[in-house]
Amino acid sequence: MLDPRQLKALQAVAAEGSVARAAKRLGWSQPTVDYHLRALDALVGHPLTERSARGSTLTAAGGLMLERGSEILALSERALADVREFAKVGRTRLRFGSFPTAAARLLPSIVKRLGEVGIELDAVLEEIAPLVARVNQHTLDAALVYTAPGYPLPFRTGVHTTHLLTDPLLLALPADHGSAGRERFTLEALLDLDDSPWVYGATPGDTLDEVITDAFADAGRRFEVAIRTDDYSVALGMVAAGMGVGMVPQLAAEHIPPGTVLRPIDDPRFAREILLAATGPHPSPAVRQLAEAVRRTIAALS
Repeated sequence: MLDPRQLKALQAVAAEGSVARAAKRLGWSQPTVDYHLRALDALVGHPLTERSARGSTLTAAGGLMLERGSEILALSERALADVREFAKVGRTRLRFGSFPTAAARLLPSIVKRLGEVGIELDAVLEEIAPLVARVNQHTLDAALVYTAPGYPLPFRTGVHTTHLLTDPLLLALPADHGSAGRERFTLEALLDLDDSPWVYGATPGDTLDEVITDAFADAGRRFEVAIRTDDYSVALGMVAAGMGVGMVPQLAAEHIPPGTVLRPIDDPRFAREILLAATGPHPSPAVRQLAEAVRRTIAALS
């Protein structure tokens, strides 16, 4: 098993160019550095350093070990710092925001996972624009938001975002629609639905609505909006009733009513990127725990 001291010895030799200078850098004796280098060579089964009268250099294998080893050492140091901070602070509260469709499926599990590591959430559910404003104003510590490729969110400098999930958009059609027999939709096939009424979002400026509108506008097409709602369960019900076609994110497609079919779209623009936005250029340990809880919750759903 790797010993962090072996990686530190290799890292110091790479930086200093000799075992003697590496020993001085680390505050170790030269035999101690030699010992850890030899132990690492034996563990790998190949020399990681080459020595000459001019000093010591890394072999190709040593260079790869240095790259991976530096990541391991950095992760170890961050783990120690995180745990020490939690030990000092005790239970931590985060002001957290989420858009409603994510909260419905993710929030209960996120709250449970964070509670196990001493983090409590003060949660608020809002649409994307208010969440972005709250993060920019530092009235939220973190927020779960979404956007789409080519549609950046207007965060201020200093807000850090972490990508969590690419959530495809699915085309929802009545089962008796003339195009419902298609297994998948190309952009061209989607644009041919300009003669169908659409179930569309009710919030002005929603990114997912803009993706649809811009795709039709770029092709010189228009479409009719039959009904507007931001509730995807309502939208699917309207589609099932034959009132139109619509789009739903895969994450929101939990209960599909009879009479509705969902079809994938073969175009990368029809997806939403779910992000965790946090104040400050570097996420706090609590926010990193939040990101990990969201990832694990999403993985469990998948």
